[in-house]
Amino acid sequence: MRVLTPLQRCASSAGCLAALLACNGARPDTPPRPPPTHPASMATAPGPAWSTPAAAHGTVVPLRAPSDSEIPAGPLGESIRRGHALLAATADSLPKQVRSRLRCLSCHLDDGRRANASPLVGVSARYPTYSARTGRAYTIEDRINDCFRRSLNGRALPADGSDMRDVVVYLAWISRGVPIGASVQGQGLRTLTPLIGDTARGRAIFTQQCTRCHGADGSGTVVAPPLWGSRSFNIGAGMARLRTAAAFIRDNMPFDRPGSLNDQQAFDAAAFIVSRPRPDFPGKENDWPNGWAPPDVAYATRGASRKN
Repeated sequence: MRVLTPLQRCASSAGCLAALLACNGARPDTPPRPPPTHPASMATAPGPAWSTPAAAHGTVVPLRAPSDSEIPAGPLGESIRRGHALLAATADSLPKQVRSRLRCLSCHLDDGRRANASPLVGVSARYPTYSARTGRAYTIEDRINDCFRRSLNGRALPADGSDMRDVVVYLAWISRGVPIGASVQGQGLRTLTPLIGDTARGRAIFTQQCTRCHGADGSGTVVAPPLWGSRSFNIGAGMARLRTAAAFIRDNMPFDRPGSLNDQQAFDAAAFIVSRPRPDFPGKENDWPNGWAPPDVAYATRGASRKN
């Protein structure tokens, strides 16, 4: 696949973002509010100033994304389209950065537009924010690189490079119209009441429901990515956690019959999948340095002794 390089035609990333600001109706000279400093503020932290005016705390807006027909012509449009292409064909476009056989849209379904499937709509309005997993303020570039290093089991993108610039511009575009600090309907994954998963039942569910797409050994096929093994997401990825995997499975799998599994079946399938071998994530022991580690994290952390 030939990937466009609008950096050659766009004077700077600031030029692309300034044009996007004009499309959004936001003021480019409005500084972002400082990020929160406590994990409890994680979900409602303000985002950057190049989205739309700030929303009241707790505001929830419909999940709506602009259509492709609205993408403008010129360098900005090229940057938006290239950003989408990088998310849709991540390993093919960035083979030096990705070691897995996943792509960004393996988890962010329907081009990041599907509710309860970690939609990308509105993501730009939520950064910078506080990351309990790292114990520090997080930019959207940090979050993107977390996905590259964990979910794609790869290497971080240069923060000042054209690849990162185009992904950030696409996320700003798909978040167009979402007020800073607002949530969108169906944001993230649905919170399920935690259940105890049974790996034996989960294996049976996987065999019956999942192998036709993910393969009998979970190594993936031409239509779906691997769920374990050397080419899957690593132990540091969110999808390697039981509750995260169960919530994703409950609302989105099997792909051709989403929602057909009940909560217990989703937890059983997730328990089997996360129990399988996968790549390590060096440095995982430094996650959640201030405590606050979720109970389904499958590895020990140095901050675990802190009171959560």
